[in-house]
Amino acid sequence: MDTRDNIIKKGKHYHLIGIGGIGMGAIAELLIARGGRVSGSDVVENKVTARLKQKGAHIFKGHHASNIFGADVVIFSAAVTEANPELAAARRENIPVLKRAQMLAELMKGYEGITVAGAHGKTTTAAMIERILSYAGFSPSSAIGGVVNGVPSNAFQGTGRYFVAELDESDGSFLYFSPMFSVITNIDFEHIDYYKSWQNILSSYRKFISMTKEIGIIFACASDERLISLLEQSGRNYKTYGLDDKADFYAKDIVFNDFSSEFDCFFRRERLGHIKLNIPGMHNVVNAMAAVGLCSQLSVDFNAIAKALAMYQGVGRRFQILLDCAGIMVIDDYAHHPTEIDMTIQTARRVKKGRLITVFEPHRYSRLNFLMEEFAKSLGASDYPIVTDVYAASEPCIDGVTAKALNEKIRMLTGRNSCYIPKETIVDVLSEITREGDIVLAMGAGDISRIAHELAARLRKTRLISLADTSSIY
Repeated sequence: MDTRDNIIKKGKHYHLIGIGGIGMGAIAELLIARGGRVSGSDVVENKVTARLKQKGAHIFKGHHASNIFGADVVIFSAAVTEANPELAAARRENIPVLKRAQMLAELMKGYEGITVAGAHGKTTTAAMIERILSYAGFSPSSAIGGVVNGVPSNAFQGTGRYFVAELDESDGSFLYFSPMFSVITNIDFEHIDYYKSWQNILSSYRKFISMTKEIGIIFACASDERLISLLEQSGRNYKTYGLDDKADFYAKDIVFNDFSSEFDCFFRRERLGHIKLNIPGMHNVVNAMAAVGLCSQLSVDFNAIAKALAMYQGVGRRFQILLDCAGIMVIDDYAHHPTEIDMTIQTARRVKKGRLITVFEPHRYSRLNFLMEEFAKSLGASDYPIVTDVYAASEPCIDGVTAKALNEKIRMLTGRNSCYIPKETIVDVLSEITREGDIVLAMGAGDISRIAHELAARLRKTRLISLADTSSIY
């Protein structure tokens, strides 16, 4: 990493390898907002690259050494390997090279950092905090791992003292940060390709806890025993949030109404007020309590907190309803870990009665290898599990670790008559078998979202709800 003090400087040329990613796009937007000249490359063009082009970024399709010409700093995403021709050229030319997280840490300098880390719920929690602070007039800067529905971007350059950032623990890069306030949503057996063991996961979170400033505060989910144990050992100032009065901030008298929930908020048994949340799921009540706790600590008026959360519309790919007509619902969700799948299926069951068809795209061979049985049990909670091809995310395949193997594991462990369907035929198959009353839930962190959108578009266009014979499939 470049150690100079002027990494962030108006007029500098920043080149981002993998600029089309949601996290890299946020970095690019913030650099543009601070007067930087931005270029970048990616193998595909998408909404992120289109938005950046409108803001003045120069986007290259594909990776070539010549793309970095004139760059003062090169930034690369976690998905970029050392073999990338642009990264290799930058190193040869002695151009300063930073990881995405390192640049984000640079952008946060001079602010009171508010970071959100953890295995699950980071994006929603960070987005809720940002929306509350924005509504309350704090004008925070931010970099979130998803775009809030109804909001144009996932990154904002504010004028206030706070910077809200979602951190990535997948490669240990959350250890670059030293926030004033941090939320840790939970710890789970995740990103095993990097951590290898529970011991290494816990060791990294122990280090992250120590990175929060001594005068700061850590907010942690009270139900996560491993996390609470680490905090107790740390000697750091922390507060807890959750669903019962064992937590400092907690929700009580929770009522679910289809796609929304209502509950009372308490701080150490003192009622703060009432919240209506227009997104479904018990896990989102917990996420909201993290935001309530942190923002209350920043002296945000509770009425402002409640109004901001009532207007919050959720984040793209987090239980995003793509279709709800003719008795059929199609939902797109980012769930790619068994814990997330459990929560998403429970939420789907709560918001709509009917046959639940899950379409799951495993993300990374390493994750599927370590959690094969857990995935099978989670997916077996749906009525008709469908498994499609593994999204490799640049990983090499592992012998015996396939979508078909997961399908067989589901059948063996749960008794469900699941099936494997290649990606290219899923939309055709689902268009034929989906009938009135069905919920189709597409899950995964790869390109399954494209399939979900294609299915929703076809069903919306045709409205042909068939009671086709599905015996050959199920």
